[in-house]
Amino acid sequence: MWAHSMTVRDYQDLIDRGWRRSGKYVYKPVMNQTCCPQYTIRCHPLKFQPSKSHKKVLKKMLKFLVKGEVSKGNCEDEPMDSAMEDAVTGDFALINKLDIKCDLKTLGDDLKESLESEVKKKEKTSKKEDSKELINSQAIEEKLGSGEPSHSIKVHVVPKPGKGADLSKPPCRKAKEIRKERKRLKLMQQNPDGAFESFQAQGQTPSLFPSKTKSNQPKSLEDLIFESLPENASHKLEVRVVRSSPPSPQFKATFQESYQVYKRYQMVIHKDPPDKPTVSQFTRFLCSSPLEAENPPNGPECGYGSFHQQYWLDGKIIAVGVIDILPHCVSSVYLYYDPGYSFLSLGVYSALREIAFARQLHEQTSQLCYYYMGFYIHSCAKMKYKGQYRPSDLLCPETYVWVPIEQCLSSLENSKYCRFNQDPEAVDEGRSKEPDRLQVFYKKAIMPYGVYKKHQKDPSEDATVQQYASLVGQACSERMLLFRN
Repeated sequence: MWAHSMTVRDYQDLIDRGWRRSGKYVYKPVMNQTCCPQYTIRCHPLKFQPSKSHKKVLKKMLKFLVKGEVSKGNCEDEPMDSAMEDAVTGDFALINKLDIKCDLKTLGDDLKESLESEVKKKEKTSKKEDSKELINSQAIEEKLGSGEPSHSIKVHVVPKPGKGADLSKPPCRKAKEIRKERKRLKLMQQNPDGAFESFQAQGQTPSLFPSKTKSNQPKSLEDLIFESLPENASHKLEVRVVRSSPPSPQFKATFQESYQVYKRYQMVIHKDPPDKPTVSQFTRFLCSSPLEAENPPNGPECGYGSFHQQYWLDGKIIAVGVIDILPHCVSSVYLYYDPGYSFLSLGVYSALREIAFARQLHEQTSQLCYYYMGFYIHSCAKMKYKGQYRPSDLLCPETYVWVPIEQCLSSLENSKYCRFNQDPEAVDEGRSKEPDRLQVFYKKAIMPYGVYKKHQKDPSEDATVQQYASLVGQACSERMLLFRN
């Protein structure tokens, strides 16, 4: 459906019933019919502990900020990395791949064209190289005029056994290196006088998640992100949150720079021709939002609505995370980044920053305590990475209750489509029970469906409205206005 305007409360309720937005286009997969069922997934930021691969990405960023260089070991050290870069960018391409066969007659030609073009470019880029021997940022800069750093970053790739590997040499020492790192950290904590200067990426550790003092306690997400930088650090990273709808002065001032990052991203990552990622397409897809801005006194300082989280490196934008801030969650919409910085695993890094951001907002408004990652598709390798952010839940497609992902995986191994609620008697508690109370906007007047249906004689109209009521639920059907003409 096309959402002209929507409250954050209504959208929160909709995503808790399996809906999702892309621009102002709001969609819900037909779960028991689609080839690849898409389950809404949410993470629990307050209980989140970064995995080993997550910590490696954060340490890689700190090393780059401090020393200005990155060395990359065996690609298997970061299993999510290569698949994540495309997948974490959001679910818009997913709509195209899975739902393009749906009836688009009611959509505008511009949206239809955008959807179809996304399908083509997704197919073109589905087979990416897992790794490269050398990334030359200077070459990229000369080609695209992107302003990326002019130094070269060498990426060392350890060959896999059976693929040209020297079997006389020992395998990757990942575990050993980790043990060494732990031992060194332990010694540093026991002897602080001989410790290194710590790193600071940005900000301070929120009080809800204090720094760990005992050597046997793992570092929190904030400890890893907000370590202090030495004065002579090579780079400075800053994350700014700007309201995108309605556009704030900060958003307007950085619009062109942000768009250029998106354009380079589409051209390099998705192989779009230069004339494809236009300003209007960018605006329609990533800047327009139906969500009404709200700033209640008991809400977060930035308010609720749609935002761009901009990653500034040395005074220029290198990545933008498109997010919605809702009453109960931070909802990740999309990510685009400067391809010259792919080596920083910005997909993983931005997801971790968004989790930390949700924890920060929770301190300001206690009911905001989840991080929604869009859709989890168990049958799609590129979308399974979302299950690695634990603890997390999947939404039951029939009763709309949240079920821990661990309880869902065995069922998904046996069947693509699953009802996660194990109670056979359970029903959708928010289902449409009184469709005549549904609110309709007809001939510039608001009326309940019970009144509206007396004005029309089309027999198919009742089936259409009943389906809408069943998909949005009783509460939303009474608060939102369904436009009819």
